[in-house]
Formats: sequence, C-alpha cells, structure tokens
Amino acid sequence: MKIRVLGSAAGGGFPQWNCNCRNCSGLRNAALHATPRTQSSIAVCGTDARAWALVNASPDILAQLKSSPVLQPARAPRDTAIAAVVLVDGQVDHTTGLFMLRESTRPLPVWCTQNVHADLTRGNPIFGVLGHYCGIEHHPMRIDGEGFEVAGVAGVQWRAVAVASKPAPYSPHRERPQPGDNVALVIREPQHGRSVVYAPGLGSMEAAVWAEMQAAHCVMVDGTFWSDEEMIGMGLSRKRAREIGHLPQSGPGGMLEWLARLPAGTRKILIHVNNTNPILDEDSAERAQLNRLGIEVAYDGMEIEP
Repeated sequence: MKIRVLGSAAGGGFPQWNCNCRNCSGLRNAALHATPRTQSSIAVCGTDARAWALVNASPDILAQLKSSPVLQPARAPRDTAIAAVVLVDGQVDHTTGLFMLRESTRPLPVWCTQNVHADLTRGNPIFGVLGHYCGIEHHPMRIDGEGFEVAGVAGVQWRAVAVASKPAPYSPHRERPQPGDNVALVIREPQHGRSVVYAPGLGSMEAAVWAEMQAAHCVMVDGTFWSDEEMIGMGLSRKRAREIGHLPQSGPGGMLEWLARLPAGTRKILIHVNNTNPILDEDSAERAQLNRLGIEVAYDGMEIEP
C-alpha cells in the first residue's frame, strides 16, 4: 500500500489568495522558510500502481494531478489511474474538485456517508450537476465498523469511523452535528496488517477514533490550527478552533498531548494545515517543538508506505 499526499493545506491553501498574515505575506516575499501547499487530499493505491483511490477532491485537483504523473497511466486517448473517490465530509475544500473530473468517461464511483450524500444532493448539489456530465455511482459508506473495498484498488481495506467535527455550512446539521457528517478513515494493508488513520478534520478526541489511532502504524491527523484562539488573535475570525471543528495542537487536551500518548513506534503526521499556523514556518519555535516530539508536517508530494 502506498499513500501520496496530493495536498496538505486547509481550505484556501498556502498562501491563501487574499491573506496577508505573517505566513502568507512572508512566503510571497521570500522572507519565510516555508513551502507552498495546495488544499488537502491524498491518493491511495494497493497492489496495482495503476489504480488509486482519491480521498477527497480539492479545488486544486488539476494542479495536483499534473504534479503526480503516476495518476495518468496514458493507456488510452482518455485515461486516469483514479479508480474511485472517497469523501470524509461534504466540505467545499474536499468536494469542489469533483467538478474538475466531469470529463470522466464513466460515472465516478464515489464512496461517502448518507449524510454527505444528502449535503451534496441538496445543500450543495454537486452530484446533481455531475448528472449532466459523467454522473456518479454512489457507494454508501457505513460508520458502524463494517469495512469496505474500493473496486479496482486491490490489496487495501477501508473502514469509516465517525468523528466529532463540523459539517459544511450548507448542511442542516451545521449547528447540531450528527454521526456521519464527518469521518476518519482506517486504511489497512491486509497482507502485512499495517494501517493508517486519516483524520483531517477532528474537533475533539473520542473513544472510537482514539482506539483506532492507538492500533495504527501511522496517523495522519488534523493539523489545522496551532492554538485555539489563533484566528481570533489575528483578527481573522471570532471563532475558536474547536468551534470551527478542529482540535488545536497546543494547550490542554490539544493534539500534541494526544499524540504523545501513542505507542513509541507510531508515525505521526499533521495534515490539513491552515495558512495561519506557525508550524508552516520551518524556522519557528513551534516547528522546532514538533521536530523534538517526532511529529511530521505533511507536504504536497509526500509518500507514505506504512
């Protein structure tokens, strides 16, 4: 099994087009030791390197595909290595890229929960729009622990685990999140029994996802904000990180405390990093702290073989 990080930033990417925070302006002016990032998405393959599952379809999908030649095997006049799309939620930054795949020569196989399917049928009717182009082939994704396999992506097993976070603003559950609005994925290679937990949106640590993280060989988890009041302190929002649906890294009960409790051999990677997060500055004290703790920061093009 191989995982390729197509995009590692939160919504808006890094730098964000209209943001002049220290990070974004510093990157534009070459005054910051940092790397640009597109909006979060990963791709997963198993025993066949010509067949990948796209996990989330970001608005930056075309640039991500261009920078990942392995996803274009060129076996026919029109071809792709993307066998299916798996969605962890219905957020704009995880689904807008579906529009960019409308030239598919067959209906797009899409795995998602019933809640996400409803949001993308009514609140933000992406699926309806795609019906005028390639169409979609919906595969319901359960959150009761039952595993599934993605056709074409051999040698990989999947499970969805409900997590506490916020659904999209157009969801009827926005202020009253329901199980299935957001999930973490447990991605397992049965041949060697090694697994990865992918949870780019995690508002709080709940028992089910924590158990999966403890059993995994690698965790790729929410790295959106460093502090709970990060956006408030910069005058960019009135909401704390947890109110937006993201567990901050620092502070009591923050992500760093949880990651420190994982088994010593667990590989720990932060992904879905917001443009305001100081860990993007590779010379920052916060990045140095992560280095001391053995916590990695995902970057576009990163490859993981658990």
